[in-house]
Amino acid sequence: MSNADLHLSSHISKQFNAELDDIRQRVLTMGGLVEQQVSEAVRALTEADGELGQQVANRDYKVNAMEVGIDEECIRVLARRQPAATDLRLIMAVVKTITDLERIGDEAEKIGRMAASLASNPPPGGSLSPVETMGRRVSAMVHRVLDAFARLDAEDALDIAREDRKVDSEYDAISRQCLTFMLEDPRTIRPVMDLQWAVRALERIGDHASNISEYVIYLIQGKDVRHTSLAQMEAELESSNS
Repeated sequence: MSNADLHLSSHISKQFNAELDDIRQRVLTMGGLVEQQVSEAVRALTEADGELGQQVANRDYKVNAMEVGIDEECIRVLARRQPAATDLRLIMAVVKTITDLERIGDEAEKIGRMAASLASNPPPGGSLSPVETMGRRVSAMVHRVLDAFARLDAEDALDIAREDRKVDSEYDAISRQCLTFMLEDPRTIRPVMDLQWAVRALERIGDHASNISEYVIYLIQGKDVRHTSLAQMEAELESSNS
């Protein structure tokens, strides 16, 4: 099914159309807050801004509240409208997406707390440069997957899954560097461990963004591509577009 064939607003009931559109818009609003949380958490970490890190940590409740509100609305629509086909896929994709968005928010909170700790006890010099690069990549993934959800772009969603491989490689490299720092100077163990936790949170954000990209593909193509290899996902998408 192509994007042109995917009609999310073709119902006789204008109220149903409005409900579906409202759900989509609320997901994007939640995504905007989560994207801000990730961006500011990375900035707090790389600029040693403890106050900003604490602000990020303190705002996590807003993300949680949005998830609960959207989830409740989805349940009401399921009960009232009993949607089928594409509409049911939309609701299911939304429920899964907001779960991953909430978890991205949790990881941003962790980074914020680590940034606050590291501001007063910084890691070894030079250790933050690769973290900044990884943070920019992960932030871009969150932005792009929300854009793919808004535009129903399966190709861009697939590209985000490809980016997750790069994030994993960066995480492995930084982890090895952290281990080297701790072995060379035991006095760095505490700040380097905090940095390692923050980098692990970034890696998890990449995983969650990749999960959302799979839900976007499911919404558009009607095919569940979870637990499949990247090559299989590419083949599925190429087959559906041919």
